[in-house]
Amino acid sequence: MLSIRYPAKYHLIRVLCMIGATLFLCEYLLYYIVLIHCKWPILDPNKIDPAIPSTKAEEKPVHAMFLADTHLLGSRNGHWFDKLRREWQMHRAFQTAMTIHNPDIVFILGDVFDEGQWCSADEFEGYIARFYSLFSVPKNTHLYVVAGNHDMGFHYVITPYLSQRFINGMNSPSVKRVSIRGNHFIMINSMALEGDGCFLCRPTEVAVNKISKHLKCAKGIGNDCHKNNFIKRYSRPILLQHYPLYRESDQLCDELDEAPAEIKSIKFRERWECLSKEASDQLLDILNPRLVVDGHTHHGCRKIHREHILEMTLSSFSWRNKDNPAFLLGVFTPNNYSLSKCYMPVESVVIGIYIISGICIIIYLVLSLKLNMKRIHLRMLHFH
Repeated sequence: MLSIRYPAKYHLIRVLCMIGATLFLCEYLLYYIVLIHCKWPILDPNKIDPAIPSTKAEEKPVHAMFLADTHLLGSRNGHWFDKLRREWQMHRAFQTAMTIHNPDIVFILGDVFDEGQWCSADEFEGYIARFYSLFSVPKNTHLYVVAGNHDMGFHYVITPYLSQRFINGMNSPSVKRVSIRGNHFIMINSMALEGDGCFLCRPTEVAVNKISKHLKCAKGIGNDCHKNNFIKRYSRPILLQHYPLYRESDQLCDELDEAPAEIKSIKFRERWECLSKEASDQLLDILNPRLVVDGHTHHGCRKIHREHILEMTLSSFSWRNKDNPAFLLGVFTPNNYSLSKCYMPVESVVIGIYIISGICIIIYLVLSLKLNMKRIHLRMLHFH
């Protein structure tokens, strides 16, 4: 009897090994295989802004990573397995990117949470703990977050409590400037750009104008520039927000992770799918950014404003919203920058690997069973 049982045990071990190898490939190794092909971009000397003095030779360029719309699920939407699956995927992709690319700074551009506007205080605290666990960064990397509409609600839903809760929990005021090695990253709460003088909008306008004044003082063209209120080195800022700047639709977008053809031509509603044209023009006038990076639409897009201002809209970082999520790598000096988009594993490909592996395992089991049955039959004939 032992000689008959042994092959079955042997085949079972083989099947378990095949299942383990498939899981290891799809849930761990595949992220390295895919993301290792994404490289930091190289600065093009021909694109240096001649109006900005060159940086000191000893200063290194800033390496920044941008992603958007993680949409961590709460207690209302999504099945528990959906939540577990999406969080593992984002965690694995993010930590793999940290290991391979090791950026100086990371920006997450809104809709960090899926149910931030509805959850209780206790659930929000849990949200924050999960976020910092999933998106933990090394000590030498700085992490910053911009507010999105799912984090605190659209403009007319936001209350002082919801706003302050997110600000305190994520250290993310409505306007924040981060300057590193002469590069100025300006983060703005898109829902505070309605221009109606609300409790959120008026302080945001004041803060943006104050940063604009500091930039002008650093450039040497401002008035009333005190030693303690201006930026030491001028460079055109990088504007970071959740909503895209005003555009009619995604019709002109041409990216691998662009919106599906059936929805590309759908018109955007100002203040819902994008900023109003008025707010967009004001930001461009006041800040004169060299680059704008945002999210919200869940699809990738590249647009040029005023012939020289590039806007990059990032697709959702969550596979729940996008089959082929992406993030952005950028290298910055005060007078130059370069970008590269990194695509993560395509979920339909991962599912295909699982299906093919499952079919192969089933075929192996069927053939093994037939072989064992044949062996048993031959041994029974031998005994007779």
